[in-house]
Amino acid sequence: IDRNLQDAMCVARNVLFSPFLCPGGGATEMALSVQLAQRAKSSIDGVEQWPYAGVAEAMEVIPRTLIQNGGGNAIRTLTELRAKHAAGLSTWGVDGEKGVPADMTSYGVWEPLAVKLQTIKTAIDSASLLLRVDDIVSGTARKSE
Repeated sequence: IDRNLQDAMCVARNVLFSPFLCPGGGATEMALSVQLAQRAKSSIDGVEQWPYAGVAEAMEVIPRTLIQNGGGNAIRTLTELRAKHAAGLSTWGVDGEKGVPADMTSYGVWEPLAVKLQTIKTAIDSASLLLRVDDIVSGTARKSE
């Protein structure tokens, strides 16, 4: 209970310092995924679109996990969510109890923007670090051959 109270207090502090919220339930991640995938297909050619497509696919992990934990069909539900987001319904996410698409504004599920931004920044920094380490390791392996 102490940990839950501390987490709630930290969320309240974050909202006071940065009073911006975004829809929860994987809606933000799905909106980013759809936008990145559309940009990769429409305005970028060749190999340059691969990072956009890769990040778009990685952003779908949160909604997919919520769907699976709720007992839903991941492929069908992700397809429905993509269609809703492509139609401009960017507040639709996953009902965590049923694993079905739902409008997060009507459910009242919101997340602090500061937390969401930090999560995405940390994920991208971690991926970049892994790529740099991989380049170093593959470079030393070639020198030793």
